[in-house]
Amino acid sequence: MRLTTAVLPLAAFASAVQHDGAQIPLEPSTILPSEPLTLDTIPLLGYGTWNLKGDNVSEAVSWAIQTGYRHIDCAAAYGNEDKVGKGISDGLLKTGLKREDLWVTSKLWNDHHGTNAPESAIDTTLKKLGLTYLDLYHMHWPVSQSTFGTNTIEYRDTWAAMGLLLEKGKTRHIGISNFDPEQLKDLLNHTSHPPSVHQMELHAYLPQIDWLKFHEDHGIHVTAYSPLAGTNPTYNYPSDLEPLLKNPVLRKIADKRGCTPAQVALAWGMGRGTSVIPKSQHKEFIDQNFGSLECVLKGKDVEKIDKLGSAKHRFNNPSKGWKVELYKGLEGV
Repeated sequence: MRLTTAVLPLAAFASAVQHDGAQIPLEPSTILPSEPLTLDTIPLLGYGTWNLKGDNVSEAVSWAIQTGYRHIDCAAAYGNEDKVGKGISDGLLKTGLKREDLWVTSKLWNDHHGTNAPESAIDTTLKKLGLTYLDLYHMHWPVSQSTFGTNTIEYRDTWAAMGLLLEKGKTRHIGISNFDPEQLKDLLNHTSHPPSVHQMELHAYLPQIDWLKFHEDHGIHVTAYSPLAGTNPTYNYPSDLEPLLKNPVLRKIADKRGCTPAQVALAWGMGRGTSVIPKSQHKEFIDQNFGSLECVLKGKDVEKIDKLGSAKHRFNNPSKGWKVELYKGLEGV
């Protein structure tokens, strides 16, 4: 059953607007200045667009907005920002919302690191999305890829260039993704623009409690990707690890609380103060994931889910393929 009441910040519905399906550039009345990030301005439940493919990408994004999602997570590397942009345009038109009612995130890919390339990268992203600014622009990895495909750890110069994007109003906030403690501490020591957000893999099988606490202590919000623990077929589950959504602990809690296992996993993630960005192209699952906002867990539920963290399993680690060392000192390496 589709939920029709949005409980996220800035979530309000209006009557539908008829249109011909064309993407219309979304012009804000003014370019919003960058402000300190708070949990009041970034909806904790987001809609992820990684691996969205095929003919219904735009329809899925539009449906997510119509369902109540106000946080859309994109990336140049996903190869679908043009379709996502059409979905954003369609969703806003059908709900009567304005551009500033959405939180839109995108990411700089490794082949556009350096002092000049980030601006051209964000310009391309904005054009494809049909937007004039982003709410958040991440450095996707602390890795620079040369034209010959060689990868090296590099982030300082690129981060300085991303800071200029703030001053030009092309993004309201800048963030990082997939950094390790050594890299983040080094970045903090060499910038006047600390990252507003760090996006990383986080789920019940990879809770990274100490790493999360570091961000809390430094005022950096955390967004959890793969919050359902590698349910995407891109990842292969090890034979000795139960798929999270089939885990007896989650299933039992879900039955008791009148939720789905996915809703339990997402509610657990949001309960930790992190934003979560599940993705789906199916209306049923888009609706079900949105229902996590009404899934209430008790303290004993959280304690049981926390114990699943002993698995410390990381699904996403391209270190070997890229021939660089990633996630040094973190769980699941």
